[in-house]
Amino acid sequence: MASAAPPVLPVSNSQPTAGATAESGGPVATPAFRAFIGHLSDTVRNGLAQRRPWGELVDRTAFAKPESFSEATLRIRKNYSYFRVNYYAMIALILAVSLLTNPFSLIVLVGLLASWMFLYLFRPSDQPLVILGRTFSDFETLALLGGLTLFVVFLTNVGSVLVSALMVGVAVVCAHGAFRVPEDLFLDEQEVSQTTGFLSYLRGAATNATVPSSVPPVTARV
Repeated sequence: MASAAPPVLPVSNSQPTAGATAESGGPVATPAFRAFIGHLSDTVRNGLAQRRPWGELVDRTAFAKPESFSEATLRIRKNYSYFRVNYYAMIALILAVSLLTNPFSLIVLVGLLASWMFLYLFRPSDQPLVILGRTFSDFETLALLGGLTLFVVFLTNVGSVLVSALMVGVAVVCAHGAFRVPEDLFLDEQEVSQTTGFLSYLRGAATNATVPSSVPPVTARV
């Protein structure tokens, strides 16, 4: 009597899905962070490429005292439209010098930014935040980070350092714009409509960094 052949068990060779990769942790956050840094550096580099020659900014022959407050305001508006990127660089330099001269504020600010990036911006959406065995929802995480930000800004000297540096930077920009005669400056209409603010850099970088990578289509076999 011939023996019956053993049954053949089906073997599944399915590839891990995007959800399984997200549950594993690191492979999702690291590319997003690298994409954020890469896009941010590219946009900042492109913005700095649009700056005006520094020789025009400090041309001593183009400085004159405004005759009235309205003339000073008009000069500030025209000079801001022309030297916008240069003014942003000046304010950023003043902020950097202010933070470097206050190491404690710099360390606290870097820790705050790292908390926002790794606990909220680049944390996988299907992986909740767990601290000391307690699971926090997205709303609770946002509220926690918001409270931490308010504490750092208003109850430490970080806020005073930032506000003081910003006030000094704005004062320098306004003084330069009021005394710089803008008659020799020409700005195209297309350049007037451009916005190259720092927040737009972050917004665009974060948007491109959080876009999930494309998953190759799966062909079903009949």
